[in-house]
Amino acid sequence: MTKQTIKQQEQAHLDEVVQLIQQSEQKMEHNMSTAKADIKEIDRTFGDDVHIGMGDDSVSMAGALSIHQQQQMLAERNNSWQRSHQQLGVLQKLEKTPYFARLDFQELPTGKPETIYIGLSSFTDQNNKFWVYDWRAPISSIYYDGDLGRISYQTPDGQQAVDVHLKRQFIIADGQIQTLYDTAETIGDQMLLEVLDEKASTQMKGIVSTIQREQNQIIRDTESNLLFVQGAAGSGKTSAIMQRIAYLLYRYRKKLTSGQVLMFSPNMLFNDYISHVLPEMGEQNMVQMTYLQYVARRLPKMRLQTLFEQFEQTQQRVHDPVANLMEDLDFFKLETNYAKILNSGGVYFRDLKFKGRVLITKEKIAQIYYGFGPQYKLINRIDGTKQQLLKLLNQRMGQEMRKKWVQETIESLSSEQLRALYDYPDQEFTNGDAEQRFLARKLVQKAFKPLIRQIKQNNFLNITATYQRFLEVVPQLVKISHYEIKGEQWQNHIQEFQQNFKEHKITINEISPYLYLYDLLTGYHGDSEMKFVFIDEIQDYTPFQLAYLKFNFPRARYTMLGDLNQSILVQNKTNSLLKEIARLFDAPKVRVVQLTHSYRSTKQITEFTRGLLTHGEKIVPFDRNGDLPNITVSADEPAMSQTALTQLQQNQADGYVTAIITKDLAQAQAVYERFTAAGQKLTLIKSENQRLANGNLVIPAYLAKGLEFDAVIMWNMSAGQFSEDDRQLIYTIASRAMHRLSILATGTLEPIIAQVPAQLSTQKHS
Repeated sequence: MTKQTIKQQEQAHLDEVVQLIQQSEQKMEHNMSTAKADIKEIDRTFGDDVHIGMGDDSVSMAGALSIHQQQQMLAERNNSWQRSHQQLGVLQKLEKTPYFARLDFQELPTGKPETIYIGLSSFTDQNNKFWVYDWRAPISSIYYDGDLGRISYQTPDGQQAVDVHLKRQFIIADGQIQTLYDTAETIGDQMLLEVLDEKASTQMKGIVSTIQREQNQIIRDTESNLLFVQGAAGSGKTSAIMQRIAYLLYRYRKKLTSGQVLMFSPNMLFNDYISHVLPEMGEQNMVQMTYLQYVARRLPKMRLQTLFEQFEQTQQRVHDPVANLMEDLDFFKLETNYAKILNSGGVYFRDLKFKGRVLITKEKIAQIYYGFGPQYKLINRIDGTKQQLLKLLNQRMGQEMRKKWVQETIESLSSEQLRALYDYPDQEFTNGDAEQRFLARKLVQKAFKPLIRQIKQNNFLNITATYQRFLEVVPQLVKISHYEIKGEQWQNHIQEFQQNFKEHKITINEISPYLYLYDLLTGYHGDSEMKFVFIDEIQDYTPFQLAYLKFNFPRARYTMLGDLNQSILVQNKTNSLLKEIARLFDAPKVRVVQLTHSYRSTKQITEFTRGLLTHGEKIVPFDRNGDLPNITVSADEPAMSQTALTQLQQNQADGYVTAIITKDLAQAQAVYERFTAAGQKLTLIKSENQRLANGNLVIPAYLAKGLEFDAVIMWNMSAGQFSEDDRQLIYTIASRAMHRLSILATGTLEPIIAQVPAQLSTQKHS
């Protein structure tokens, strides 16, 4: 059978499926219309019933029952409309591209030959015949995991062996087959080339038709408590993780909601970039935030370091032994053990004040707190102290009722304000004194409410003084000289913390230990409702931060992903990071997956970028050809700017959107001002709170993490701009490019780039 005949037959099948989908859409629209009409009718009759029922002082039992039934009906119709609306959205996506693969197989040992089509979502007709299988269904795994021939896949009833006869892949647009391939491989290279040749977008695409075998193992892992994905730039880490979330929501759909899945992203720009992936796959978005957002919300009155300030600090810090200690897992354990010492001393308190007067002294609170026996744990002490303080407050209420301000307040109240204090209208008292005592108690109770709230919210604790005391005794608990820290350096750090706190500032390294000590003191045990936690760009986290997250989500399963070659915010020993993380989990439940194939960039760009790394040989490029990276070394900055403008125009003529990536924000702002003055239309990305705009842009390196662009211009890669410690930063910038990479410098080229073999790029001087 010729390929043209096969295509005609497949198109006829596709037309039949599209027609059935359209019929389902019409039925769904009818259901929505009916549900909407029912909602209006119930609203109308509900209003009538309530109006009738209000004729008496009370609603009859029958009337109340009727209203309750109507409320239930209204809720049911609303739910019906919501379900139909969601299903209609899925059907509308399926109508354009119902499926992307066909499998012909038979179950072993005695099954009949079967044909199935795999798409973004399942589709069945009114007779419950499956025309399309969801890509996440167990049977669909043989498309991703196996080649032709015998293969096994996991079903709810155990392993099932099948013999695969045909694996056909489609590219379909608007109900028309553009291309089809028969392949013996998992995902044919031709299919990948079609997809990878597409242009970049301001929104990440959730492509499930090209999931690779190693990615599928990540997506469908349901056993690991820690799944650690180390992947080269452009290896599809984030895409696989988004598909993993979609798979988990499908697999556990009866007991898992999107609100029980949390993802920590590198920045808000990236959050926006991936925000459409799950909805495109028919799922609601998970909870999403950055680590900075997560910790900063606990201290709303403090100003936390921004991403920009973190990057600047990392650039300036050659070797900071104090920071190295505080980032370490040993420091987390040191603080955990210090909490035991706090049972016998070291907790500081604040006076409880009322109207400028000290009502309960901090010494009295300390006496209560440490008055409990040694058998009391910290959480028992805090709870016991709260109860005692509330009792004391109740006792002080009687004394406060006799104060002059109470009598003066009562005398100044209007009749309306007085009525508001009574328990009910026309409340009677035995005599005037009884009424005065009643009103005095009401006033003091109201005035004491902020104090009661302070006690319940642990505001009598002086966490700042307690944390500072912890820092002071650290040299007694651990030999800081083992971390190459001198006593003077540690004292300087304590003074810096004090000064920052006075100015309502706190660093990213300090906030996690500060919050952790507070949690230990108050007996916080974390959020037990969160079931899956995903952490992207893991290389920019410290072991302390990761331990703190595990403490906060103790029952969750973790998926951590990143590229240890791209650490730009943390100068840690990236090679030991995985060992540090693994110490937090049971070894049998830890799984490490390496993604070495890079798909984002052309073969030429990938070969060049791996040459920037000391161990780049582990990265395997995909065989998609393009131009060699071009390097231009100009005599001065005006000449470099002209080269960049020329390159921008060339990229634009070729249909490529360009990102000019600079080392830092100051460079990005300077480039933006210079080029816009020259008439170039560019968008400056200077904050993580911006959205990615269409068209050419200028962006500092630390905001480009996780993003990809058609073309990249690496700005000012001149000698003296970087140090050897910036090798990973340079790699991160270069690996953002999909189709074209241009490198600009003045005078002499940066040695890290110059040492890449000459045959991997074209070089010229201008």
